[in-house]
Amino acid sequence: MDLLERTDTCLTSKEALRLLDADPSWTDLTRYLHSSPLHRISKTVSYSRNVCIPVTRICRNRCGYCSFVEGPGEIREQIRSPEEIEAALQLGVRKNCKEALFLLGERPEEVAPEIREVLASWGYEGMLEYLCSMCEMALEFGMLPHTNAGLLHGYELERLRRVNASMGLMLESSSERLCRAGGPHERSPGKLPALRLQCIEEAGKLRIPLTTGILVGIGEEPAERIEALGVLKELHRRYGHIQEIIIQQFCPKSGTPMAAVEEPPTEEMLRTIVFARLMFGKAMNIQAPYNLIPRSHHLYLRAGANDWGGISPLTRDVINPEKKRPDLADVERKTRSAGYVLKERLAVYPEFMSDEYLSPRIRGVALSLVQPDVYAGVKSDA
Repeated sequence: MDLLERTDTCLTSKEALRLLDADPSWTDLTRYLHSSPLHRISKTVSYSRNVCIPVTRICRNRCGYCSFVEGPGEIREQIRSPEEIEAALQLGVRKNCKEALFLLGERPEEVAPEIREVLASWGYEGMLEYLCSMCEMALEFGMLPHTNAGLLHGYELERLRRVNASMGLMLESSSERLCRAGGPHERSPGKLPALRLQCIEEAGKLRIPLTTGILVGIGEEPAERIEALGVLKELHRRYGHIQEIIIQQFCPKSGTPMAAVEEPPTEEMLRTIVFARLMFGKAMNIQAPYNLIPRSHHLYLRAGANDWGGISPLTRDVINPEKKRPDLADVERKTRSAGYVLKERLAVYPEFMSDEYLSPRIRGVALSLVQPDVYAGVKSDA
């Protein structure tokens, strides 16, 4: 099926939109992908063995689909203490976790200024200092920190860079329409696309290995997904710092404004992954979170995904707690049955394990974790 005149280079946004207008099925798209040099021929599928630590669920955003955010309550009980975080890290070490995933709501001090009093009682001036200290603790335990803290200023990114192997900030969508009245981001000042893109660009200037991506099914049009992937591609072309693109599906949560909205059809997810692969090419890592696709793993791999995301032997998915925590034996079995080999990776992908992206200390910890059974050859295996 000749959908475009050429298939030898990554698709531009304009070409992807032309392809979208042809309304191909995902099977036609996949056939097109597999006939082009953009197809990733590696049979390696990766995952990160992590322990997830939600530092606080207090957040200034009120997204229509989110159940992570915690409402009013006793502030001291809404922040994980140093002792609690240390205990989680110790357990992670015992379970051979190599990534410490720190999650927190965006700008918690903005909506709960009393947080500063709690942090001061522990000896910290604010959340940034506290977060950096907890990342330091993870490094002392021999684990690589990966922080998702929402929008950050340049100086905050720079400080966190010193103690993180990588960081994460989902774009989710480049559609300003979703931020208007009635949209899922109406009450979320931190979800304005221009601000998210500015933060992603700042991370590129600072040479921070970044995980980002889009959220499918929150009211965006298919063309808007292409546009979002296009702006991320342009930032990666300029700075080369995006280590992974996540194509994540919306999952309805009870008690949220979008509880009655259905999940996007599997075919839409598959089509989006194919488009991501066609636009970014075979070198980009594309993640499809394993626990969100319980019956279609082989299809996602065929569509171009090559990473299952974080899989923890300890903690559940705090963003989608209704989804069952994956069992590694099951993950390995289903990956193998699809014709692929499952390999563990670190929080920072191998192609970013250099002095350009990592401080000497972070790189030293990362290199100490590279073992025969830990994936360390994306480029050579692509």
